[in-house]
Amino acid sequence: MAFDRVLANLDLNLLLTLDALLRERNVTRTAQQLGVSQPAVSGALGRLRRHFGDQLLVRAGNRYDLTPLATRVAALTGPALAGVRRVFDATAEFDPSGLDREFTIVTSDYAAAVLGPPLVRRLTAQAPGARLRLRQTTEYAVDHATDTLRTADGLFIPHGFVTGLPYLDLYTDRWVCIVSADHPDVGGTLTMDLLAQLPWVVFYDRPTAFAPAVRQLRMLGIEARVDLVVDGFLQMPFLVSGTRRVALIQERLARLLAPVSGIRILDCPFDVVPVAEAFWWNPMHRNDPAHVWLRELLLEASAELRPSA
Repeated sequence: MAFDRVLANLDLNLLLTLDALLRERNVTRTAQQLGVSQPAVSGALGRLRRHFGDQLLVRAGNRYDLTPLATRVAALTGPALAGVRRVFDATAEFDPSGLDREFTIVTSDYAAAVLGPPLVRRLTAQAPGARLRLRQTTEYAVDHATDTLRTADGLFIPHGFVTGLPYLDLYTDRWVCIVSADHPDVGGTLTMDLLAQLPWVVFYDRPTAFAPAVRQLRMLGIEARVDLVVDGFLQMPFLVSGTRRVALIQERLARLLAPVSGIRILDCPFDVVPVAEAFWWNPMHRNDPAHVWLRELLLEASAELRPSA
């Protein structure tokens, strides 16, 4: 009953203000974001401070910092808002044509470039009022996937990096080597000796690296000469073009970028585990009609990337 009394005395608008305040840490910017007056936000902050018995925001020089309690609360406001939206988005019959919702997917630039176009085409055709936010993945987002998926609708990442969460298999790809189209030392094939001699461009160089080039070569007794470390796949062909460098990249992306980047695509002289791209999501979305529809849309879009029978 005490919990019911707390709910009865709460204004959901305060949750919106709290979420914005803890993200912006600034009353003026929060007011601008919410489209309300600065005094209204200041008043809401006063109510929130009384409710929590905590200052929430404390001045530190010319900025505001979160108190320890506010830091804990900040991790809860996003999921809480998402839950509220799901409650009020629920309808007896789901009709995507009237959907007004933003879906957030954490993704590498590779998956965004390959799967993004067919997904966006279907989203626009079936739900013109829906929006898609593609958020660039990071090592932290992958290493803490459960936390990432508290505030995102899903994560594009191949198998092998995330466990214990529901997933949807999308498509497969294979790794290929790329070199400059006019590479002076590489003919029609690559050899292990060449891979040991040439400078490499690699995607990260840490245990959570998605591209297994360095790890695979080390297992074969070759210490790659890493020349450049990047945090995206799309830039790799352009950093290879016109140089002596070599890189390992997904074949679909390599073929997409080859015409504009001046690279050659070559088979790897060693076996590499294929890419099995999947969509990972939080179990709380299992029965959400809009999310169920999004997963069906992803299956339709990824069907374009599967070889025809």
